[in-house]
Amino acid sequence: MVQRLHLVFGGELVDPSKTAFKNVDDIHIVGMFPNYASAHDAWKEHAQKTVDNAHMRYFIAHIHRLRDEEAEASSTEELG
Repeated sequence: MVQRLHLVFGGELVDPSKTAFKNVDDIHIVGMFPNYASAHDAWKEHAQKTVDNAHMRYFIAHIHRLRDEEAEASSTEELG
């Protein structure tokens, strides 16, 4: 069985149009998830809790892709 790990994390950004965190020490690690569907559910839950703060952002990192050096990076992996 193929395992496709996803990390959900978020925090306050310096500028809402960029992806630089205001304070890296304050990044909220939601958790590691075994598939995209469960990661998306967690991302959505936390993103909706912070919808009133334009500087707060949550992301889903495709950890399983880090193991495959030949796979092309997606836009969600290009955070900078």
